[in-house]
Amino acid sequence: MSKSGLVIMRALSVALSFLLIAVAVVVSVRPVHAAPDADLWPDWQAHDPSSTVEIDHGDWQAVLDRYVTQHAPGVTSFDYAAASRDGGAGMVAGYVDAMTKVSVNALNRDQQFAYWVNLYNALTVKVVLDHYPVDSIRDIDISPGLFSSLLSSGPWGKKLITVEGRTLSLDDIEHRILRPIWRDARIHYVVNCASIGCPALAPEAFDADKLEAQLDQAAREFINHPRAVRINADGGFVLSSLYDWYRDDFGKSDAAFIAHLRKFAGPELTKALGDITELDIADYEYDWALNTR
Repeated sequence: MSKSGLVIMRALSVALSFLLIAVAVVVSVRPVHAAPDADLWPDWQAHDPSSTVEIDHGDWQAVLDRYVTQHAPGVTSFDYAAASRDGGAGMVAGYVDAMTKVSVNALNRDQQFAYWVNLYNALTVKVVLDHYPVDSIRDIDISPGLFSSLLSSGPWGKKLITVEGRTLSLDDIEHRILRPIWRDARIHYVVNCASIGCPALAPEAFDADKLEAQLDQAAREFINHPRAVRINADGGFVLSSLYDWYRDDFGKSDAAFIAHLRKFAGPELTKALGDITELDIADYEYDWALNTR
């Protein structure tokens, strides 16, 4: 290599080193899982209010019945090991494949909501099973893009399925469809990320005929569990990082956020909240360990 070529190579090496240092600094100060904005893809606004078509989620319910254990209200685990060895992975894959063939645009809104939530949860389980054994879903580092493993490890950005001719990732389902169309904070309590810190994987498939009850139940069960809200020894609130990543969804002001918590709070949390109008937040926490037995 010529002398000028060596000079150029050294300059590029130095520049790359500075770039990597800059990225490392950014990573050190940003959240582990920075939340995408809710950004509607207009194509998914299509629906048929008069539709009476009902999607059968019985195959997903069969998976939940077989592999999900409820340990306490709002606390469940999924037996990935058993599903990996006894045909459960095939059951999940079969359900996901069947859902990709549904004409979603022809459904009414409630059917669509149940469809997307059940598909999201099944697809999350499928991703884990496809890479099992893993200690955390964040170990499944398949999202595309330069520095994606540094900035946001995990599978959420990977295009995994095709629905109505459009390729979709988990992020697309949550942030391009569910959040911007329905604008309901309770969505965060029903989409599962296969982690202990996440709201529980519901043992019951979501049903268009009882969505309000299911959404309220999921909100109550998470909010009243210590992994969502607890008081530390100094009297400060320790909250789930969910409330940091998606704060605006739960209420932009302290008063609005506290009102959200109060709406679903049980006696213990109601007492802890008292008549406060501002939260003394000591910390945010999240356990990314796999939600397995």
